[in-house]
Amino acid sequence: MRLLDRNMTVFLAGLFVLTVAVPLMQGNLLPGYAIQLAGKYLCYALLAVALDLVWGYAGILSLGHGAFFALGAYAMGMHLMREIGGRGVYANPELPDFMVFLNWDSLPWYWLASDSFAATLALILLVPGLLAFVFGWFAFRARVTGVYLSIITQAMTYALMLAFFRNEMGFGGNNGLTDFRDLLGRPLASPDMRLALFVASAAALAGGLLLARAITTSHLGRVLVAIRDAESRTRFLGYRVEHYKLFVWTVSAMMAGVAGALYVPQVGIVNPGEFAPANSIEIVIWVALGGRGTLVGAALGAIVVALAKTLLTGWLPDAWLYALGALFILVTLYLPRGILGALENLRPTRKAQEAAA
Repeated sequence: MRLLDRNMTVFLAGLFVLTVAVPLMQGNLLPGYAIQLAGKYLCYALLAVALDLVWGYAGILSLGHGAFFALGAYAMGMHLMREIGGRGVYANPELPDFMVFLNWDSLPWYWLASDSFAATLALILLVPGLLAFVFGWFAFRARVTGVYLSIITQAMTYALMLAFFRNEMGFGGNNGLTDFRDLLGRPLASPDMRLALFVASAAALAGGLLLARAITTSHLGRVLVAIRDAESRTRFLGYRVEHYKLFVWTVSAMMAGVAGALYVPQVGIVNPGEFAPANSIEIVIWVALGGRGTLVGAALGAIVVALAKTLLTGWLPDAWLYALGALFILVTLYLPRGILGALENLRPTRKAQEAAA
């Protein structure tokens, strides 16, 4: 069994143990906010795996994956707003409070599907997936690569941020969507719902890792690595490079949308700040720290950075951005293969073991 396979097994086993242990510790041993915090970290880990799938294996450095995450978050947020019904500040069962405040006469057509949870689940996948497909169709057919593609993805998420800030878009403007109360008829603040969302986040992360692993270990994955390492040669051999890129790019966007949808009910708000380009750059740091092209390392990097951010913003709130910049420099200079690569280097190779014997 190769080291990366062993890492995947160990990580999934640890995730399973965590999922079983948390319900036992809920209450006296583990406060409710800790469960929400852990669930948020798992959503970040799934987002990092989504980026690693395209960057680590296909060589597509996306600086716009925060947009797919935010679109999934808004899709879930719209459903949660509709679940409030007539219990809002303005007691209007037909319109969310912010629409009443802005004197909207009726619910926009693109909000209608949010009444149904099943339709919302479809939108969580389809909206980021459709945007990624359309964007990728034009970008990859035009053979936009490297830093140019990265800049275009960053421009995409910045344009979406500016659009969602506008009140006339119908997504809450600067304030976004908040005041969520229920999901599937159960209060979000209840211990059972917090635990259910944590378990759902863990299951989504495990599913995302297994899906990404299945892709990268298949013939498709080997072609993706060939595209990453020598795109022109791969194209010369007869492979339709743009098709492979488009497929993995769309799948990655849908995974990011699922991460965003699970994130929203656990934090209680979604606003245009989720589209900020800085968020997408931070995702890249997660993957680089954990180990690009390892999947498990990307998830581990997201959890480590998110935990460090929580601790540092509590102790030294003004120092976090400096710490993040220093972390990026550290990884670039001393950990080019990330945490997982460093751990791999510490292990003696089989030849070295045989020679020592």
